[in-house]
Amino acid sequence: MTSIKPPSTGSRGEPVRNRVIDAAEHLLRDGKAEFSMRDLATEAGVSFATPFNQFGSKAAIMHALSARRIATATQRFADKPRLDNAGQRVLLAVATMVELMLEEPRVNRAVMGWLGTSGPTHGEVLAQSTALWTLALGTGEGLSENGQDQALPALARHLAFAFRGVLSFWTAGELPDEELAANARNVASALLKLPS
Repeated sequence: MTSIKPPSTGSRGEPVRNRVIDAAEHLLRDGKAEFSMRDLATEAGVSFATPFNQFGSKAAIMHALSARRIATATQRFADKPRLDNAGQRVLLAVATMVELMLEEPRVNRAVMGWLGTSGPTHGEVLAQSTALWTLALGTGEGLSENGQDQALPALARHLAFAFRGVLSFWTAGELPDEELAANARNVASALLKLPS
């Protein structure tokens, strides 16, 4: 099946970057996690140099794919009905992220596997993930006194670390798909000092 590619608007234009990211995602869906930058350029319908010019490395492209996933999860979470309790919102954010990861496990495992790989520039995954958990925590209403003892920004960052840890074991195949949600919920509940 041939995909229709949007027109290019220049070497640094957002449509070209999106074409490259879309092409990487398509290759991952086809089970080609070890794609070369030449494969990527061909799939995107751009010159061989374009992925390098736009991103610098395959690791940076995978970081961009991760950012896309976090943005999607954040939007999905924001579109859900607002809950009055911070703990319930965090668990809803966990469920939203897990649902997204399990929609395309092969693609998401490939993306997650690259997140520990450095590129010419550092990624923004921690900041983006922390922003999602900050949104979920809100002002911390409904958390126990023990849960409120932590500063909310620190708690959001700890949730980012914890969720990434659970995803790392899932990515490595040590945690089966059917156990991802329960383990992610348990870790978040422990951090928030919620009853399990």
